[in-house]
Amino acid sequence: MLGVKVPKKEAESVRKTLLELNLLDNRFKVKTTGDFVVFPVKERIEGFELVETTFEQVSKRPHSYREVVKVPQELLPLLPSSFDIIGEIAILELPDELTPYGKNIGKAILQVHKHITAVFAKGSKVLGKYRVRELIHLAGEQKTETIHRENGIRLKLDVGKVYFSPRLATERMRIFKKVQRGEIVFDMFAGVGPYSILLAKKAKLIFACDINPWAIRYLEENKKLNKVKNVIPILGDVRKVAGQIKADRVIMNLPKFAHYFLEEAMVSVRREGIIHYYGFSHEDDLFGEHEKKIKEIAKNLGREIKILEKRKVRPYAPYQYNIAIDFAVF
Repeated sequence: MLGVKVPKKEAESVRKTLLELNLLDNRFKVKTTGDFVVFPVKERIEGFELVETTFEQVSKRPHSYREVVKVPQELLPLLPSSFDIIGEIAILELPDELTPYGKNIGKAILQVHKHITAVFAKGSKVLGKYRVRELIHLAGEQKTETIHRENGIRLKLDVGKVYFSPRLATERMRIFKKVQRGEIVFDMFAGVGPYSILLAKKAKLIFACDINPWAIRYLEENKKLNKVKNVIPILGDVRKVAGQIKADRVIMNLPKFAHYFLEEAMVSVRREGIIHYYGFSHEDDLFGEHEKKIKEIAKNLGREIKILEKRKVRPYAPYQYNIAIDFAVF
């Protein structure tokens, strides 16, 4: 194959020239021999020393693990098209048909995604008052603790001991943009602090409550990790905390059960304060039942509400959505 041979000290200049002329053949690797560099080229070029030699072909890196995974052909359509990446850990949902090939799938993900060091499959739904799920190790390191980066903050957590969804990073930034400097925020179901640590950059004070002792432990660590001092972690049932706090803004990130805690949220917010409520809904009625419940609780408490914004946060299941309703309380 044809190559352009130049002294090492001229290599970078020549490389740029070949690129500009669209003559560098990127299908092959550049070769070094002694004090010379040989560039693979597509055709003859005047003004350079040309040599006939062999070049090593550049291996084409697969874009998806599905390009390299070893499963029966008929099962390829069942492979997950996406999965959660939390720090260096991948967590995916496998249909029953693919369970016997879990290790192959895990190895393929490690092969393509070099920054991932451990792969797990979801072994159960989110269960219990601590909102955790069983995880099945597929490949890589058998570790569940990691540091996740999003929105300019770092979050240390153990995916086997606390609930965390990386898919809410955009929603957390949406709330961050709405928070005003000097506000007091009540994060009712704080977890390891993805909302609280982020909002601490703008809010005056954040009360971050969670019933899971592991979540509070990691929240304490995340305060140090991000050099945050204005977050107050509270271990316990939010029902016992509600009413003792008067916040300008309340975050209810517990979509499956938030409707059971609307009274606690409303007695914890100042007049004209804002509540960010989350729920799950069928696409046929995204907001109706939730709005009805919000208005019912407000009426029972002698309060009035004003809906500020309603939106779909993300798909949750077939025909199901995680929704958000922002409302002010008077």
